[in-house]
Amino acid sequence: MDAMLGEVALIHWPDEAERLERTRRRGAPRLLLLGPGTEAPAVADPLEDWMRLPAPDDDLRARIRTLEARASTDVLPRVVDGTLAHHGTWVPLSPLEERLAGALTERFGAVVGREALMRAAWPDAPPSRNALDVHVLRLRRRIENLGLEIRTVRSRGYVLQMGNGQMARSQMARSQMARSS
Repeated sequence: MDAMLGEVALIHWPDEAERLERTRRRGAPRLLLLGPGTEAPAVADPLEDWMRLPAPDDDLRARIRTLEARASTDVLPRVVDGTLAHHGTWVPLSPLEERLAGALTERFGAVVGREALMRAAWPDAPPSRNALDVHVLRLRRRIENLGLEIRTVRSRGYVLQMGNGQMARSQMARSQMARSS
């Protein structure tokens, strides 16, 4: 039976590494529980945190509340089960679009190189240069209603970011969340 507290998965690290990967793919919030002397994993996802055991119950509850708040604000886009979700709405994605969106959301706000996108979308054989451009254009159109945009960074790759109107709303949501903590 998988340990859950509310919506947050409690995962013993590194013993439950496979479960962690499944939970990441679902886009669920997760708290990694480390034993004494276990090396802390690198965490870059706002829906993931870790703490060393034994820990006071108050600390555990505080970490869980923080992860639940992050998951409920939906500040960052997430690829979940063939969809791209952002700010309480979603769009369906083809399998290829899902792989492209997955690579872009993993590095949200940062440049993802063309080669990395081609490896993510076409793991068996790289497509023509034009194929990537065409599929990115289709993905751009599909995600417009989510308030997201994919920008081209010349000679480097692409960056997924919030559209101009969404940036101001997201900053306001973060400041409200910080005040309520």
